[in-house]
Amino acid sequence: MKFIAEINIMPQKALLDPQGKAVSSSMKNIGLPEINNVRVGKHISLEVDAENETTAGEKVDIACKKLLANLIMETYEFNLHKA
Repeated sequence: MKFIAEINIMPQKALLDPQGKAVSSSMKNIGLPEINNVRVGKHISLEVDAENETTAGEKVDIACKKLLANLIMETYEFNLHKA
């Protein structure tokens, strides 16, 4: 069975996000001063072959912990759905 995983990886809230800070500053320059505290992360979409949703979730979790996210500086969450 094929599953699609939609993964969001974000900098930890306690850490400075220089890219988000730059985007926040730029909002004022384009006439949107009411937008602030921007945080910039990554979105990853991937396909997983697994016998069930639980196994697919376990595989995605391993991929995030071992390769996709730097757990020292980032957090992640994901959603699964059938392909």
